[in-house]
Amino acid sequence: MTPTTLPQYVATWLPELIAAAGNTLRMAIFAFLVAICLGLILALTRLSGRPILAGIAAFYVEIIRGAPALALLFLIYFGLPSLGLVLPAFLAAVVGLGMNGGAYVSEIYRAGISAVDRGQREAAQTIGMTSGQTMRYVILPQAVRIVLPPIGNYAIGLLKDTSVASLIGASELTLRARDLSSEYFMPMQIYILSGAIYFIMAAPLSAGVRYLERRLRQGR
Repeated sequence: MTPTTLPQYVATWLPELIAAAGNTLRMAIFAFLVAICLGLILALTRLSGRPILAGIAAFYVEIIRGAPALALLFLIYFGLPSLGLVLPAFLAAVVGLGMNGGAYVSEIYRAGISAVDRGQREAAQTIGMTSGQTMRYVILPQAVRIVLPPIGNYAIGLLKDTSVASLIGASELTLRARDLSSEYFMPMQIYILSGAIYFIMAAPLSAGVRYLERRLRQGR
């Protein structure tokens, strides 16, 4: 391969990789939304003071955190059809990554809520606020400042973790790079290019997390 041919190959690969990167972003966004919603529910359930519900939530978190994300994807995509539930690869990846991330995000939420001074809760209850009102109007707004940076870091990791979805045939960047490398027999060039695309997608998130951390430190 001469240097003059590489730009021609890149011009051929790039549109396909960019289209696949769009699917990767959508997958990451939907999985992130599932994770933050599920994580909040799990965290509040564990802190609810109801032993049975808290035990179920804790069991879920421990089981999911102890299993690889790929195993969960395989279970959803290959296992559920035996029960009559067939999900498209993209949806299975979103659900699996979201369920996996929910367990980790719940611990972030729980740590953030627990870090709020107990006096805040006692003061709110002193003026007649219910437990739900205290959590909604006093505890959670303060916990948000604590959990935003680690959740931002989780979002960056999730963007890269979408690559495991290629193993169940979900249309995303790594799968398209693998298909192109099989077609053109230039894996190094193609994977370097796909890695650069991952970096371009993740860099703004990293910058946003650093900016958020600086602003929150100034706020304190």
